Amino acid sequence: MQEEKRASLSDLGSINSQQMQCLQKEFGIYQPIDLLHFFPYRYIDKTQFHKIKDLVNAPADAQIKGKVTDMKLVDMKRGKRLVAKLTDETGSMELVWFKGHQYFQRSIALNQQYVVFGRINWYKGRPNMPHPEMKMAQNHEAHKKESLEPVYSSTESFKRHGITNRKMIGWMKNALKTSNSAFIENLSNEILHHYKLMGKKEAIHQIHFPRSLEKLRFAQQRLKFEELFYMQLQFAHKHYSHKKRIKGYAFEEVGDHFHRFYQEVLAFDLTDAQKRVVREIRKDVKSRTQMNRLLQGDVGSGKTIVAFLAMLLARDNSFQSCLMAPTEILAQQHFATLKELAEKIKVNVQLLTGSTSKKARKSLHQELLSGEVDILIGTHAVLEDIVQFRNLGFVVIDEQHRFGVAQRAKLWKKNKLPPHILVMTATPIPRTLAMSVYGDLSVSVIDELPPGRKPVNTIHRYDASRLQVFNFLKQQIAEGRQVYIVYPLIEESDNFDYKDLMDGYESIEREFPKPDYQIAIVHGKMKPDDKAYEMQRFVEGKTQIMVATTVIEVGVNVPNASVMVIESSERFGLAQLHQLRGRVGRGAAKSYCILMSSLKLSKEAKERIKTMTETNDGFKIAEKDMELRGPGDMMGTQQSGLVNLKIADIQADQGILKHAKNAAFWVIQQDIDLQEAKHQMIRKAFDQLMKKQYFWNYIS
Repeated sequence: MQEEKRASLSDLGSINSQQMQCLQKEFGIYQPIDLLHFFPYRYIDKTQFHKIKDLVNAPADAQIKGKVTDMKLVDMKRGKRLVAKLTDETGSMELVWFKGHQYFQRSIALNQQYVVFGRINWYKGRPNMPHPEMKMAQNHEAHKKESLEPVYSSTESFKRHGITNRKMIGWMKNALKTSNSAFIENLSNEILHHYKLMGKKEAIHQIHFPRSLEKLRFAQQRLKFEELFYMQLQFAHKHYSHKKRIKGYAFEEVGDHFHRFYQEVLAFDLTDAQKRVVREIRKDVKSRTQMNRLLQGDVGSGKTIVAFLAMLLARDNSFQSCLMAPTEILAQQHFATLKELAEKIKVNVQLLTGSTSKKARKSLHQELLSGEVDILIGTHAVLEDIVQFRNLGFVVIDEQHRFGVAQRAKLWKKNKLPPHILVMTATPIPRTLAMSVYGDLSVSVIDELPPGRKPVNTIHRYDASRLQVFNFLKQQIAEGRQVYIVYPLIEESDNFDYKDLMDGYESIEREFPKPDYQIAIVHGKMKPDDKAYEMQRFVEGKTQIMVATTVIEVGVNVPNASVMVIESSERFGLAQLHQLRGRVGRGAAKSYCILMSSLKLSKEAKERIKTMTETNDGFKIAEKDMELRGPGDMMGTQQSGLVNLKIADIQADQGILKHAKNAAFWVIQQDIDLQEAKHQMIRKAFDQLMKKQYFWNYIS
């Protein structure tokens, strides 16, 4: 390895300093070993030959064997072109050169057998091939083993600096010669044998210059496994280190508050999914290690009741709980719901937000310290140093993606040992993505809705149908229902030609005049008090129509609202559309989501709207979202490690991911610090990756 550290790109030959700088800047390639981990993104298959008469059904790039029977220069408006006639036993076609006429005229021998490869063009129903690759047939036979040719990603900068695919192939061949000693195996023999994986050295050779499609498949499988294994190894190490080293409070009692609520107060049966999650939480909080669990559940699946039952377990074991929400509106909603339930079993629930008065705060701080408050519900205000608990043992974080790592960490310091953590999200994460990004967390999923919850009928309408939509809204309001109308913009922007919120509000006022209709308006630029006032009017049924931006995506629970109209729906992502739709369908009445759009829709926008109209399943929607946007875009820049995967695709390679995760957790369970001799090559590679900070952040 010492020798490899001194290796330079200049050792590859025929590479100038500008090209080296370009490789470094574009793809972080500094050494030959880096170059060899720059994998081809496709291969040109030169194992197949096509007959000229069959070219109409051939791929875009085709290989043909035939004789050049004629050649001539043809005058054009600008210069000349060289045209050769290639003939096989089924027909003939033209080979065309617009440059290098003299060279090709001298080089090509008539009536000799050639192997020709290139892109097929069609002109007046006849095939031709501009600037083909050509080899004498006898020479091609000698190089037949290199029949799968690698194609590497390129950039405009590559083209400017003369970095062609042909040059890349030459450099790769030289890099393989100069870097042979660098391919030290980094998986144990146990793993290689158990999963039938190709060795590292052979995999690197075969990924660049495969001898067959089967060898290529094995090389790809090996390198994908390796990449995903080391990703999962870090998760496994963190998960078991957490269990081993981070002690937690043991909730050994399932006491009176839990039982009374479950048997006497809860007005409905929990779903099987909710019961399963409660059992998972109970098992965790008994274990004397800190629970660190992610709870996923679609809108309306009953996550809050599960969290409340967990907080009652804390109360039965003389611990306090805290539920932190990202907005005042959502915190107030949780408070109103849980206070009503808690009062029936004499559990003290209080609220702390930015709007809480100084006098109320002072009293609340004292009650928290004395232990009078059992459950505190709040916003970021609960993170302040002055907010101290007598015995905080359980923390629920709602919509966890809205809180930073540093903010969440402050809750750990509110007691001697860190409290148990339950983070909840109503934005479903595809199962494969959860396994990849949150591999160090225990993940619970509520994957069924409570009985009687009706699916929302989702309809797509173009702007031209607006009057029909307005008439439908009037019918719904006449039946005593309420309506949301959501816009993507707050004020007019030159960059977009969509109806903005203020114009929309004015047009709705004209269509729904006072005193017959009352309209509320809510957007992010309003003062919190004004926003809360408008929200409250809608909640109390004093207004029939809520015109808003996506500020109502999270936090409004109005069972009487039966219609959600989303203007310029093509501007929204799938996750956001699904969240918005979740604001309706909460009551007994049939509910509707109407997706308004212009006639001009991109292919992706059509796909998003189609998905929304076909399913209410948040997990199916999340899978489609990942398919359309890619995992890196879904998770945002804080999870940018996902986009750094060089060869694996967590969506397409689910089977390999599952095996890699099993292998990583198996290794760490046996040998958490990778001290055993058989794991030394894994430890060395793992330490190097950790130094590079290759991986991404965590929830806690």
